[in-house]
Amino acid sequence: MNPKGKLLIIGGHEDRADNEVEIKDDNHEFSPNEILKLLVTSKNDRIEVITAASSEPESMRDTYQKTFTEIGYTNFGFLHTIDESMPLDLYLERISKSKTVFFTGGDQNNIRRHLQNSAIRSLLKEKYQKEEGFIIAGTSAGAMYLPEIIICDAENGEAILENDIKLDSGLGLLSSFIVDTHFVHRGRFGRLAHAVLLHQELCGIGLGEDTAMLIEDGSKAICKGSGMTIIISAKNVGQTNINSAEKGFPVYAEDLTVHILTENCIIDLNTGKMEKSNRSKSRK
Repeated sequence: MNPKGKLLIIGGHEDRADNEVEIKDDNHEFSPNEILKLLVTSKNDRIEVITAASSEPESMRDTYQKTFTEIGYTNFGFLHTIDESMPLDLYLERISKSKTVFFTGGDQNNIRRHLQNSAIRSLLKEKYQKEEGFIIAGTSAGAMYLPEIIICDAENGEAILENDIKLDSGLGLLSSFIVDTHFVHRGRFGRLAHAVLLHQELCGIGLGEDTAMLIEDGSKAICKGSGMTIIISAKNVGQTNINSAEKGFPVYAEDLTVHILTENCIIDLNTGKMEKSNRSKSRK
């Protein structure tokens, strides 16, 4: 059964109060706060922001409080899951009443450490499966944590070297994909390609900055924002030494499949087929 909820995965550095999107003056598809406006359908809907990934949760709260107020959101709060002064039942109650749960950036390993065996994780998965219109969103590390398998650590070298990537389990909402963020700006093609070569049954979603994928029914995804999303598949890979390269030696591969998606491009994540985008010629 397809999940009734939605996912919003964001590549980081989305347009908000503390960020300057460099491409905005040149890209005619740029729209201020476009991605964060997708968090809820009504400005009165409850948003719970989880700052577990961040080492500076107070700074995160200040940033998103300012941005959400500018957008016109009226019903939001912040949770940091290492706050021992707040009982678990209160966390669960607040999340159960929310329309959107949003994971901020930071370090995906921090979220995993706090939530992996938590009742919060189970509640989020249940709401995503059963609650119509419920949204789980994440930016940067928050987006990387949402799939079943996540990149915990990896090198961004000039070559893909055997044993220079570490994968582990995440929230488990995307079972067929691995997500990477800041993908273009930080040159992360190699590490995402490495991940999908190690798990050729999966595809990689590489999200550019100020770029997001809104996923409905578990598989129908539309690209939003001013940047681009790269989809990488190794399902039809030809020659590769991924299973024979020794530690520290470079990995090669033939016939990787790559898609480039930009604003309003739609893709079926199950089949890999893109639909014609419903693109306007001008934005007012």
